[in-house]
Amino acid sequence: MTALQQYDLSAIDLSGSQYTVEQIDRDKNFRPEYEARDVTGNTLFRTTYQMYEKKDEFPFVDKDGTEICRVKAIDTWDIAGDYLLTDSRTDEELVIFENDLSVLQDTWRLSDANDQSLLAEINSRGAPVSLARKLLPGGQYLAHKYEISDANGDSIGTITGEFTLFDFDQYEIDLTDTSSIPTEPIVIAAIVIDAI
Repeated sequence: MTALQQYDLSAIDLSGSQYTVEQIDRDKNFRPEYEARDVTGNTLFRTTYQMYEKKDEFPFVDKDGTEICRVKAIDTWDIAGDYLLTDSRTDEELVIFENDLSVLQDTWRLSDANDQSLLAEINSRGAPVSLARKLLPGGQYLAHKYEISDANGDSIGTITGEFTLFDFDQYEIDLTDTSSIPTEPIVIAAIVIDAI
């Protein structure tokens, strides 16, 4: 087992370098529903953001509805803090998503759940776009773009939002180097980042 394989989920195998994540709907309680697809359009997994529960949670299920993993806020109502990714089949705690939210830039750190060593970082593009999204009329329609870097700070991919006039966001994940980051947590993080 390589060092990064310890962060693989037991129920799925994401060995590619391009993925799409999209908010596809809202459930009857108006909670956003997401799905992730591979480059051929096959659905890999889905989730509904459980933001009205005691702790924010994302139960990720495969196309048959079987839970494969979950992401849960470490603290109650944690809208800008730490989220824990756990493999549902093994109950192993894998990765912590830590959000360092500011007005100027959104930064997410992905760390080992046990020793907190940095695995990857996801940063929104700079201050002008972030401010425009927050302050300008219609700014929410500007597409998000994030840079993914590995533990050494080297750029290894992007998460790029598609322009939309609707409420449902769609992102293209393009990884240029999958040898230095855990792919499955990156794809899952893209959904968590959009929902939070």
